[in-house]
Amino acid sequence: MNFLAHLYLAHLADSSLLGNLLADFVRGNPHKQWPTPVAEGILIHRRLDAMTDALPEAKEARPLFRPETRRVAPITLDVVWDHFLARHWTHICPEMSLDAFTHFAEQRIVPQLAGTPKGFQALNTVMWRERWFAHYAEPTRMARVLNGMAHGRASPR
Repeated sequence: MNFLAHLYLAHLADSSLLGNLLADFVRGNPHKQWPTPVAEGILIHRRLDAMTDALPEAKEARPLFRPETRRVAPITLDVVWDHFLARHWTHICPEMSLDAFTHFAEQRIVPQLAGTPKGFQALNTVMWRERWFAHYAEPTRMARVLNGMAHGRASPR
């Protein structure tokens, strides 16, 4: 769910933005179904997730969740990471505004959506139209997202 972080890190690594965003929608060996740059982006996304989940800070934060919500702790933490990234974007990426980065990412991903899973296409339609990344920095929006997750609605709107 930390779409912004994955896209930003993919950009820094000159990796496929599509692959890094698509990864949560792909199972198994991505090289069997995707072109090499996209498959490599998917694998980078998976490595980043594994690395983030293994961070001492992430491990320390998980037990803070109630037992009935602990299973969504990693996703919740992903949302929180994106919130702080968006909130402090100008310090992390002073050379490009968050709006400019969002436009940059959208222009590279949307033309490649044909042939991707329908759920991924639907996510992209809503994500770009509703400007999710711009709203990630807003505490009230994050409260809605987290409350939605707590009630079984996964959309970060």
